[in-house]
Amino acid sequence: MKLVIAFVQDKDCNKLTRALNKAQFRSTRLATTGGFLKSGNSTLILGIEDEQVDDVLTIIKEHSHTRKEFSTSSMATNMLGEMPNHPIEVVVGGATVLIAPLEKMVRF
Repeated sequence: MKLVIAFVQDKDCNKLTRALNKAQFRSTRLATTGGFLKSGNSTLILGIEDEQVDDVLTIIKEHSHTRKEFSTSSMATNMLGEMPNHPIEVVVGGATVLIAPLEKMVRF
């Protein structure tokens, strides 16, 4: 078994969870905050069989998109470490997925 932890942008999470449910994958959604731009994202946690990993990754890839946004975040600095005085364009979204061995999963 595998434990899948997927970090996705909030804008993609509803469609992603619907697609996972349609494919008979149960997930738990946690509201989280991204570290770089302090933007809202969600963490999905799934317990799946080893042979289901590729199917889950395909669904996550199909429903987690990168997009360009403008940010005035204090985390957006130039190469000299100075804050820009205007919004900068950054690429956000997509998904980061962690996969780890899972010894046991129990449902009550």
